[in-house]
Amino acid sequence: MAPLIFSKIVTEIDITRSLSIPTSSLGLIPLEEGHSVDMHVYDSCGRLWIFRSSILQQSTGCEGLVLSVNWLEFVSHKNVKVDDEVIFIEEIIMNGPGVGARLYIQVRRKIRLFGQDIWADL
Repeated sequence: MAPLIFSKIVTEIDITRSLSIPTSSLGLIPLEEGHSVDMHVYDSCGRLWIFRSSILQQSTGCEGLVLSVNWLEFVSHKNVKVDDEVIFIEEIIMNGPGVGARLYIQVRRKIRLFGQDIWADL
């Protein structure tokens, strides 16, 4: 199974402004406030999405930095809603002598079926 990088239950701010990911969940990547990066992410259909992202100070008054991900086109296209779960997964790719990684995004929605809560992929 590919390593899970990050998962989160989506909030109203995530779908109206930007997805906030605490930089502490991103491992040892050196990140500084004000830096920006383009995240190349594949969805479950194999479509490549490019999320323009910036490192910002948390607006909640807590200490620490967040990766602010501009994913609003994706949200609209996939009809992401509050309380859905967003998951980022990294897949290691072996190409001949080189090794690379590919980032995937998965969105799941909780549905009630026969009295049971089930997470279904969007």
